[in-house]
Amino acid sequence: MTQWERLQQLDTVYSQRAFDLYNGDEFPMEVRHFLASWIEAQDWERASRDSSQAAFLFQVLLENLDNQFSRFAQEKDSFLLQRNFRRYKQNFQKYQEEPYTLAAIINWFLVKEKEILNDAELAQQVQTLQVQPVTMELESQRQMEKRLKELKIKVEVMEHSIRSLEEQQDEFDFKFQTHKMDSCTKEEKNKQVEGLQKMLNALDKCRKNFLSDITATLDAADGLSSVLIDEELVDWKRRQQKSCIGAPDDTSLEQLEKWFTQIIECIFQLQKFLQKLDELLGKMTYANDPIPVLKPSLKSKVDTLLTNLIKSSFVVETQPSMPQGRGPLVLRTSVQFSVKVRFLYKVPELNHVMKVSVSIDNTVSQMKGFRRFNVLGTSSKALNMAESTNGGMVADFRHLTLKDQKVGGGGKGINDLSLSVTEELHNINFQTQFDYQGLSVSLETSSLPVVVISNSSQQQSAWASVLWFNMLCSDPKNIKFFEGSPPASWAQFGEMLSWQFLSSGKRGLYSDQLETLAIKLFGKQQSYDHCTIPWAKFSKENLPDTNFTLWVWLDGILNLVKGYLSDLWSDGSIMGFVSKGKERVLLKKKQNGTFLLRFSESIKDGGITFSWVQYSNDGNPSVQTVKPFISTDLKQIALPEIISNFRIMVAENVPVNPLCYLYPNTPKDQAFGKYYSEKTGEENPYLRYLKTKLVFVSKDRNGCTSVGEGPVSDLSPQDRDPPSFSEAGDDDSFLQWPEKSPMLSSSTIDSFLLNSVLDIDGDSTSQDSFPQFASPISSSCFQQNILESGMDILKEAVSPDTDVHHTLQEFLNNQNFLNSLEHSTPEDIIHVFQDLGCPNMPLTP
Repeated sequence: MTQWERLQQLDTVYSQRAFDLYNGDEFPMEVRHFLASWIEAQDWERASRDSSQAAFLFQVLLENLDNQFSRFAQEKDSFLLQRNFRRYKQNFQKYQEEPYTLAAIINWFLVKEKEILNDAELAQQVQTLQVQPVTMELESQRQMEKRLKELKIKVEVMEHSIRSLEEQQDEFDFKFQTHKMDSCTKEEKNKQVEGLQKMLNALDKCRKNFLSDITATLDAADGLSSVLIDEELVDWKRRQQKSCIGAPDDTSLEQLEKWFTQIIECIFQLQKFLQKLDELLGKMTYANDPIPVLKPSLKSKVDTLLTNLIKSSFVVETQPSMPQGRGPLVLRTSVQFSVKVRFLYKVPELNHVMKVSVSIDNTVSQMKGFRRFNVLGTSSKALNMAESTNGGMVADFRHLTLKDQKVGGGGKGINDLSLSVTEELHNINFQTQFDYQGLSVSLETSSLPVVVISNSSQQQSAWASVLWFNMLCSDPKNIKFFEGSPPASWAQFGEMLSWQFLSSGKRGLYSDQLETLAIKLFGKQQSYDHCTIPWAKFSKENLPDTNFTLWVWLDGILNLVKGYLSDLWSDGSIMGFVSKGKERVLLKKKQNGTFLLRFSESIKDGGITFSWVQYSNDGNPSVQTVKPFISTDLKQIALPEIISNFRIMVAENVPVNPLCYLYPNTPKDQAFGKYYSEKTGEENPYLRYLKTKLVFVSKDRNGCTSVGEGPVSDLSPQDRDPPSFSEAGDDDSFLQWPEKSPMLSSSTIDSFLLNSVLDIDGDSTSQDSFPQFASPISSSCFQQNILESGMDILKEAVSPDTDVHHTLQEFLNNQNFLNSLEHSTPEDIIHVFQDLGCPNMPLTP
């Protein structure tokens, strides 16, 4: 199945994204559709960089357009397509001189398609955890569609009935007028009267039946309106709330807009029927006529239903947010924000402009102590379809700002509720007027509560308030929520926290990670269903033995994941939340060199560390842990590079990478190889010159050195941000080695530059040097490390075009090089060159 075919099978929300993608003229959707297989078989990324390849593909593309044009010419119903393809070919001709530009455009579209497919796949994976709710939701949609269809059929039948009623009344009126003018015998007159009476009785019955049908149809519409307003719309608003804090919920409005439009159209049709009854009543009435009796109450019910539906159809489609903000609903004074409102009734013809005005805090004015703001910018816009990607009636406010109102003598007042600035909630309000077919309705809607801050340092706390409110409260008018905020159940809290990781790293938390957090908060329990977390414990009270709150700690980890670990978190490489005790239990059951990645529990701004198991000569396992890496470390060296190049010094100062298998048993390079920035092993072309590298060096408190290498950095040691917590030592160093140095030697590192990085397992016995590996470590992993650490530099110095005899002699005559290879014999060096395909090398001592 082609990528294009997969796109066409996606759910509405994602297929709409694909449709929007091809909304412009850069690359026509029809070309993409009819040439799908050929387009996907070409390497457009290469063509965007290779002019000759781009020129070749450009010519083939034009030929394919000609071929498709010829096919359309043979089909009777393809005239428009034939004309379009001629135009597409003419448009593509402008890339004749720069075909690589067109290749880049096509490649960009294919990449965007893959992003849509990946997002849809991720959403599908998330939905597998919600199979039952989704099934129930689909069933409710089917029921809604069924009832709406029945309502439309009833209205169509009534339209036929009202025409029949009008014809019946016209016939009666004609015969009655004829009867009055006819000069016939008394007997004939009596027969005419008798016939007219029967017609009148039939007409009266038809009127009563029609009024009864209107009543029944209005009752059905009333029931549908209740479901639509009190269930479907409420569910959508709740989904929107959860999506604001990271939930992968569908917040598209197309389905609701369709339902609102259909039911409102049906009721407007009933209104027309009542107007038609007025017209019929004006032409003829009689004793006990049911129309004057029943019509007023029916009209009142129609107006009430229409008013409620139209008022409910005015919603905030996109909640207020700043372009560079942490998330929606956190606004900063004097910084622009955007918000979009939508009218869910797609009016077929409207003879006036619906102007939407925006304001803030219509209800806060009576609340003493709350700050007040003015809305600046374009505070009035007309509802229109031009700003909508799917034809909805929207008003998109893109350049609004908030400005403080000065209170009293210029101060900002004191909040009587003792709320902090980030616990103060405010609503953005929108008003407009709807006038149509004699009905006039004032419309108003409000955003979810926003938190207004004055500087960026308040964003973290403000986002905590947004999370807490939208997790627990569904009433957007409850701006005093934090006056007595309820606690969150563990189920609610765990779900919300999982959404944060899903947003930051494309993967939520699984049960073991949540259990680790639950144990941290509540201790070991049989069940955590009864456990609750108060607002103060989440955002105000420091964790035990730390100087930061639970939210600050979690937010630091989230920022670390989003900024530096997103791919590793997404593919499951990071275990993340695991206690030190469980970590040791897990690792001691595994083979030598098995390691795992977890988050630090004692670093405020987020840290990640790895621990590995090693076995001593007597076979006893011990677990070693490296000092956590923080954002300043990962900014300079990516974590996969740190893991790949991590070294510790073992016997005779030989650097060895002790990390062999990612828990439970995945080879390190298999797990992280796709993230390495430099090729290794057979994939690495031999380099004639040595590259400068940034080397992370630290020393074990017992004399063992740990070295992690990484790519060149522009940061010098003094540029590095100071560590933010006591776990980060004050004397960590990033050493910039000179290009002339042939290899890293521990003897060249000054001792005052080194500090403790390894946290030796408490079960390990004290020792003067790093524990010796047991004999089983003579595995391929250990041998590979020895070869890399001792001889890689020779291999890098030799390329296929190098004069190997001259290069070897040059290395052997270099005293610094010989000193650094004091543990390697000349025979070892000869073996390296033989491995490179250079046998029978002469050696000059």
